[in-house]
Amino acid sequence: MTELVFLKLGGSLITDKTTPYTIRPDKLARLVDEIHAVQTRTRNLRLVLGHGAGSFGHTAANLYGTRNGVHNAKEWRGFAEVRFQAGTLNHFVMQALHKANIPAMSIQPSAGAIAHDAKVLTWDAAPILKALSNGILPVVYGDTIFDELRGGTILSTEDLFEYLAHQLAPARILLAGLEAGVWSDFPARQQMVGKVTPKTYEAIAGKVGGAHGADVTGGMKSKVEQMLRLVGKFPQMTVQIFSGEEAGNLEKVLQGRQLGTLIASD
Repeated sequence: MTELVFLKLGGSLITDKTTPYTIRPDKLARLVDEIHAVQTRTRNLRLVLGHGAGSFGHTAANLYGTRNGVHNAKEWRGFAEVRFQAGTLNHFVMQALHKANIPAMSIQPSAGAIAHDAKVLTWDAAPILKALSNGILPVVYGDTIFDELRGGTILSTEDLFEYLAHQLAPARILLAGLEAGVWSDFPARQQMVGKVTPKTYEAIAGKVGGAHGADVTGGMKSKVEQMLRLVGKFPQMTVQIFSGEEAGNLEKVLQGRQLGTLIASD
């Protein structure tokens, strides 16, 4: 039976979010190699890949406040700058995939999606479906989006996955970042939460940490709450938040190993 999985490579993982416009090329290459290894061995796995904007998009977005709305000439200039930087990082990701001999196709969100108050309103998923049906890896990423209410905004990969989940119904969403999982005592990082459900989240909600480096789309707390809403709507779906920093972790999780924090409906 074919399994559809959404995988995000976090911006903190593939870039240095504390240093503007800095990629981690060796880390990116290793992660892509792990994807290729699993694809080679597991023929029934279909994958939609996403990646964050990291120190590329978030640096420019912080400068211009793009997430909150775009209304004047200076802000539209910033909107275009964030779009350029998001595309620049995506180019590095696509280069790495090509070098690893993975047939992949970049799906630019800003070219097709329209938002309303920072949520996807319309986006044709047909190109993604066509790519999947023909053995091509579709790649989406955090990007600027025209917004009916805000003028323009930024949508994270999680925002895009949330919309696509309604169209494609993945079995799993995997979020690879720097953190080993969700911590209930961030930033001390001594107590990792193995599983979060809508019922258990209230007990830790005030202790879940924010982001590592610049992050205009909310960081860990926002990510967890967004994924909880999603599994609430799709009880059969699970979400895994784990660290891709250690070699082999991504490969293990893609093959079904439980690492980090599991987010589930119950």
